Amino acid sequence: MTADLNLLRPYGPLVRRIEAEATVIGDQILKIDHFLNHRIEPSFITEMGQELAKRLAGFEPTVVLTAEASGIAPGLVVAQALNVPLVYAKKYAPQVESPAIARVIPSPTKGGETKLVLSQRYVMPADRVVIVDDFLSNGRTAVALIEMAREAGAEVLCASFIVEKRFKQGHASIEALGVPVCTLAQVEALENGHAVLTQPQD
Repeated sequence: MTADLNLLRPYGPLVRRIEAEATVIGDQILKIDHFLNHRIEPSFITEMGQELAKRLAGFEPTVVLTAEASGIAPGLVVAQALNVPLVYAKKYAPQVESPAIARVIPSPTKGGETKLVLSQRYVMPADRVVIVDDFLSNGRTAVALIEMAREAGAEVLCASFIVEKRFKQGHASIEALGVPVCTLAQVEALENGHAVLTQPQD
């Protein structure tokens, strides 16, 4: 699959904030909880979601799909900008209306497993789906969402993320399923307490 470079164009304001503010632990962990997924800055999440929506608009989606809980904030902004519904797979209290589709995802970093459940009442065969989430690392959640949407009969057009760890396998796992990837910031490596990111051209 040939990547659309516009989908992977580094978003300058986000790149600069990660470089200046991120906490890096070892060579695997990048923490930007203070503005993305624990403490959320409404103006900045809106700005990032609208940028993702611009890149996704050409796919003409009918549904934005994400997973509980950290994908909901960016997913809602994208859905609002595209004027389509947001559907999120439930993780923490996975009882949904039947018929339901489920996946169990191993979590090597946190240990144990996570169950994702999606009601087929809300993702239907005619739907054109884009996936939105905060981080792309190993890609297990995104792959599960793609599989679930396809099991519901929908078409998955793109998987998009605020931040991508390029040194992990998630990007390749998603593209192997024939789904293009869209990201706003691409972390190439975590070295000496700093994040090394793909730089914006402008």
